[in-house]
Amino acid sequence: MEVMRHASTFLLPSSADPAGDIPSPAYALVVLNQRLPRFAPVLWDRAKLRICADGGANRVFDGMPELFPDEDPGEIRFRYKPDIIKGDMDSIRGEVMDYYSDLGVKIVDESHDQDTTDLHKCIAFVSDCTPNLDKSNLRILVVGALGGRFDHEVGNINVLYRFSNKRIILLSDDCLIYLLPKTHWHEIHIQSVEGPHCGLIPVGAPASATTTSGLQWNLSDTEMHFGGLVSTSNIVQDEKITVRSDTDILWTISIRKP
Repeated sequence: MEVMRHASTFLLPSSADPAGDIPSPAYALVVLNQRLPRFAPVLWDRAKLRICADGGANRVFDGMPELFPDEDPGEIRFRYKPDIIKGDMDSIRGEVMDYYSDLGVKIVDESHDQDTTDLHKCIAFVSDCTPNLDKSNLRILVVGALGGRFDHEVGNINVLYRFSNKRIILLSDDCLIYLLPKTHWHEIHIQSVEGPHCGLIPVGAPASATTTSGLQWNLSDTEMHFGGLVSTSNIVQDEKITVRSDTDILWTISIRKP
């Protein structure tokens, strides 16, 4: 079975080297309508494409200047302007839309489509409508995906399963989440800003056999399901974690505070 390697080097300054022999990926950034994490400027600088999903534009407009309190808000807003604003446009404020429109930001109104979430629309756009973006080693970083309404969080997690062939990472100020497809063995290279708390969560279907290494409480062909054992509040002990499972499962790990 082929090995899939993971390393959250996007949380580090762009001068940081990738872990081991992992090639440097390309990044796209999607901003949803929740408070920006403190490391949002680092992700922005890493990304080749920056998309605001509807009210995510409000968060960039309001939140980026808050992260640079000693600089002029107008200069910060100009520096951090998205490439595209996309969604059903029921959350973006009028003055924010006008501001970015005047700067030439592409605005795509998809209010006709009420069957998919704004995140789904943005992931589909990155997948299908960006010919200039190298997708051979692409990671899609999503901020604002966690926190707020629980049904929104579940909808965002569902997108990981809807696009299980894409490398999508959901981020908040406190943690990150991504899918470990059952089609691969997984090597997770822990970065200095991650941990120690982590979890492996089977969502949608039981995991009959999951095996890990590098954790305080490793699994050995262990069955996991809701209503039974779920590996939450585990602890990373090694710099490399390995995971193999017969079911797609979620990996989550805490992000250290400065």
